[in-house]
Amino acid sequence: MASHRKPRTSVLASPGGRRTAAGLTTAALASVTLLSQTADAAPRAPKPSVEEVKKQVDGLYHQAEVATEKYNGAKERAGEQQHTVDKLLDDAAERAEQMNRSRHQLGMFASAQYRTGGMNPTAQLMLARDPQQFVDRTHLMERLTGRQKQAVTDYQEQAAAAAHQRAEATDSLDRLQKSQASLKESKRVVQDKLTEARQLLSRLTAQEKARLAQLEREKEAAAQRKADEEARRQRQHDGGGSTGGQTGGGSDDGGSTGTPSSAKAAKAIAFARSQIGKPYVWGATGPSSYDCSGLTQAAWKAAGVTMPRTTWDQVKIGSRVSTKDLQPGDLVFFFDDISHVGMYIGGGKMIHAPHPGASVRVESISYMPIYGSVRPG
Repeated sequence: MASHRKPRTSVLASPGGRRTAAGLTTAALASVTLLSQTADAAPRAPKPSVEEVKKQVDGLYHQAEVATEKYNGAKERAGEQQHTVDKLLDDAAERAEQMNRSRHQLGMFASAQYRTGGMNPTAQLMLARDPQQFVDRTHLMERLTGRQKQAVTDYQEQAAAAAHQRAEATDSLDRLQKSQASLKESKRVVQDKLTEARQLLSRLTAQEKARLAQLEREKEAAAQRKADEEARRQRQHDGGGSTGGQTGGGSDDGGSTGTPSSAKAAKAIAFARSQIGKPYVWGATGPSSYDCSGLTQAAWKAAGVTMPRTTWDQVKIGSRVSTKDLQPGDLVFFFDDISHVGMYIGGGKMIHAPHPGASVRVESISYMPIYGSVRPG
């Protein structure tokens, strides 16, 4: 028997039901997705400690200093190459002028030949109104022929020299472009490393920054104790005698108790002392700011000694000295990659431009691992 009941409309079948179902489905999917993301998400890395930040920043400063020395070397090469290119261009311009003069002279000879029509001497004698005029003209043409040959030779020599200069200029321009590319890359690396270091430091709280400064002081104190101990051992080894590496008692001004290796060394030290407090700026050579090798170069220049620009070249000049035989004015180089340099002033201390954000200051030579030392002058 047919049922008279009104058929029940499915919730899912009705328009409103469809909207409700869609909403439920969306909510369910969102919940599933959220739960899935929560389950799959890796736990957040813990905030690095101040000690870890210091280690990272020190590493970035070191990498930036390596890149800075590469930048200094590339900048010096680019400057030298630019000077070479400029000279070659000046020489090429002068050579072109010489070629123009030779070309003009050849043109005059060609015009003279055209006027004579290339007639042989017999025909010229028959057509000449005055035999003496013919003799004079013949003598002149003989002289002109000799000069013409010399002009041709000169022109050929000038053309060969010009071709050689063009090849030289092309090669020099190629080297200049490579130096400029190296310069640009080193600059980018320095800026990237310093930006990364600044970002790490900017995340520290005031309390963490105070802790970082305390760690720096502790490191310097430990380095000075090490230098003092090494100086004491050296004095005992020498029977109590004074040495260039003798301690200055940890005096804050880094006063040297040793004797400078020369009058020039004394002048270099005096200059370096007068720069204390000026900021470190990578690539700078003074007078208002310095990087490490820029400071040592400027100090010895003030003493009348010309030094190369980079730490890698400065370490090759003068004579090598051991750490125990250091005298004020000697240059001390640091790290296996020889990326930092300071000027020894006695008492186990040096004057150096440390890193970005710091100023030229006195510090223990034990603050960083020593590579070796040289005595300029």
